[in-house]
Amino acid sequence: MVWWYWLLLGLVLLAAELATPGGFYILFFGLAALIVGALAGMEWLNTAWLQWLLFSILSILSLFLFRNSLLLWMNAHDPVENVDSMIGETAVLTEDVPPGNPGKVELRGTIWSARNAGQTVLTKGHRARVEKIEGLTLWIKPDE
Repeated sequence: MVWWYWLLLGLVLLAAELATPGGFYILFFGLAALIVGALAGMEWLNTAWLQWLLFSILSILSLFLFRNSLLLWMNAHDPVENVDSMIGETAVLTEDVPPGNPGKVELRGTIWSARNAGQTVLTKGHRARVEKIEGLTLWIKPDE
């Protein structure tokens, strides 16, 4: 294959990686195509079968060697939200919640499902303290 075909293929594959949601699969094929294109452009790879063999080996080997490390590095910078850290925080009721019944509260700028764990009716606009969390439901009691 002509060397600039490989470079074009590499750029198209890199653009496809940018256009798709992250998985970092196509990236390694694009980089391998760029490497093969560069080697073919320097006339180190003259036969098509050798170019395709090197492309296949580079793509698969780099995918297996570097993908997990790349994903770990990319995800290492994401802040980890600990939902259990909301226990003890104060939420504002967005509707009346009778004892033992579900309702809605606002906490950290988000509306949450909540269940009244206390013995009194919690009224809209009042504050309640988060006692525990089960799944995505906050168990609340009146804030005293």
